[in-house]
Amino acid sequence: MSNAPGSFIWYELMTTDADAAAKFYGAVVGWKIGPRPEAPGAQDYRMIARDDGGNAGGVLQLTPDMQKGGARPLWLGYLSTSDVGASVEAIEADGGRSVMRTTLPVGEIAMLTDPMGAPFYVMKPVPPPGRPEAVSEVFDPKASQRVRWNELASADLTRAKGFYAKHFGFEFNEVMGMGAMGDYCFIDHAGVRVGAIMQKPAESPHGEWVFYFGVDSVAEAQRAIEANGGAVTMGAHEVPGGDWIVVATDPQGAPFGVVGPQGT
Repeated sequence: MSNAPGSFIWYELMTTDADAAAKFYGAVVGWKIGPRPEAPGAQDYRMIARDDGGNAGGVLQLTPDMQKGGARPLWLGYLSTSDVGASVEAIEADGGRSVMRTTLPVGEIAMLTDPMGAPFYVMKPVPPPGRPEAVSEVFDPKASQRVRWNELASADLTRAKGFYAKHFGFEFNEVMGMGAMGDYCFIDHAGVRVGAIMQKPAESPHGEWVFYFGVDSVAEAQRAIEANGGAVTMGAHEVPGGDWIVVATDPQGAPFGVVGPQGT
C-alpha cells in the first residue's frame, strides 16, 4: 500500500469478550462489530465497520492460552514497513523484543515491544486486488469513527523519541510543557501531526500506546462510556486546538480515548 513507511495503518482491540466489546464501542463510537465467525475452528477475529462502509480496525478475542501467555485487553497499532524481517532485526538490535511473527492473506506482520516494553505491530500489507496504490484510512486526524490521535506514555521519554524516530521516521518539532507531568512531545510523520509521546506517570502500571477515536460529541460519548460499563479515568476537558477529550477504559480494561467537539 502507498502509505509512507512508519504510518499507522491498522488498529486492533485484543479483548476477553468480543461480544461485550461490540456492544460497548457501538454505543460509544458508533461502530458496528459483527458476531463470531461461523467457520469451524476459525480464529475469532472481527472487523470494525464505520458508518461510511469502511473499516476502523479489528477485534481479536483472546483465547485462554493467549491470556496464560500474558495477553491482556489492549488496543494495538500497526506501523507500516517495507520489510518486516529487517524491521524486526533492527528493533531487536536496538533493545526491542519480538513477540510473534506470521504471514496472513492480508500481509506479513510481527508483534514487537519497544525497549521500554510498549507493544505494537509492524506490517507489510498486501494491497487489495486491483488496487496496488490503496491507502489505509484507519487514521484520520479530523474524522469521526477513526483514530484521530496516537499517544504513547513511555517509561523513558528520551529513549522512546530516539527509538521511534530511528525506526519509523517520527519527527518531534514541537513540545508542550505540562508542568509536573513533564513534556508532551508532538509526533509529526509524513507531513501530518499524528500524536504525541510523554513520560509515563509513576502510578501507571504500563507504558503503552493509547488511541483516541473521533466522535461527534465528547459529552455524549462520556455518558455512553459510563452507562455501558466503562470507567472514565480523565473526564471531558478541552485541549489545544479546540477539541475535547475523554480518557477511559472499556469494561474489559482496555484503555482508549475519544476526541471531538464538546457537544451536549
